[in-house]
Amino acid sequence: MESVLSALIVVLGVLLLIAVARGVRVVQQFETGIVFRLGRIQPNVRGPGLHLIVPIVDRMQKVNMQIVAMGVPAQDGITRDNVSVRVDAVVYFRVIDPIKAVVNVQNYLFAVSQVAQTSLRSVIGQSELDHLLSDRDALNARLRAVIDEPTEGPWGIRIERVEIKDVALPDGMKRSMSRQAEAERERRARIITADGEFQASKRLAAAARQMSSDPAALQLRMLQTVVEVAAEKNSTLVMPLPVEMLRFFDRMAPAAAAAASSADESGSAVPEGSAEPEPEPLEEAIRELPSVESPDVPLAGPRIEPPAWHHRTADGEGV
Repeated sequence: MESVLSALIVVLGVLLLIAVARGVRVVQQFETGIVFRLGRIQPNVRGPGLHLIVPIVDRMQKVNMQIVAMGVPAQDGITRDNVSVRVDAVVYFRVIDPIKAVVNVQNYLFAVSQVAQTSLRSVIGQSELDHLLSDRDALNARLRAVIDEPTEGPWGIRIERVEIKDVALPDGMKRSMSRQAEAERERRARIITADGEFQASKRLAAAARQMSSDPAALQLRMLQTVVEVAAEKNSTLVMPLPVEMLRFFDRMAPAAAAAASSADESGSAVPEGSAEPEPEPLEEAIRELPSVESPDVPLAGPRIEPPAWHHRTADGEGV
């Protein structure tokens, strides 16, 4: 009898230990405990620490309050300007009301994932390609507002941040964008080159005006150019006619014309009986040349005799 009583006491002790063990719950710092008593949720939420519940009657469910990073699968869509793209994103969210997250939605992780996918496709269809590629911040804020609207109030889940990871474009669109970017860079290069040439032309014009006031500066510039050309490996160097020499001829031409006109005027004004000017040596040499009709100078070739009826008169004319 005593043995049966001791066995019963042992069994009761074991059952009591099991009940106490099932009634003790430990809630971590990043968790929140929700107690269901006979299927009805209790309004008081259990915070971090050690908590006792009634075995068999109470059931505790823990909810993670940390921020969850969920990857949104890549979604195919067509932008407003009819370009096919493939976009994937990342959603950061956390539970702010554990009772709503447990009671109002069956699996809030799966629900948030589905809402994020549908919202991403919707935002892609309402955006243009340039806006999708360049203005990522505005697109992320818009996507966050779209996802957060059905989740925060009914589900007790707040969307902290949404980031678009990658935008995949078709190969044809990539080539078109590459050609567009190349043309844009070429346009900028030409504008910069033209601007540089314009500024250089203004500087050169100012330098030319400055150097035109001093002919020696032009000569020094020409010599500097010759030195630069001579530094190259050229076999032939062509020296241009100095500009100063051309200017010298230009100055001498009017002076010679004026001297010639003054000499003509002075020669026509000589009075009769005055002494003639001495002939130039060239004129004297021309005068000393023998005449063709001179009998002293033989003519080249056979001499042609006049006919018999031909005779000269006293004045030298032939009859």
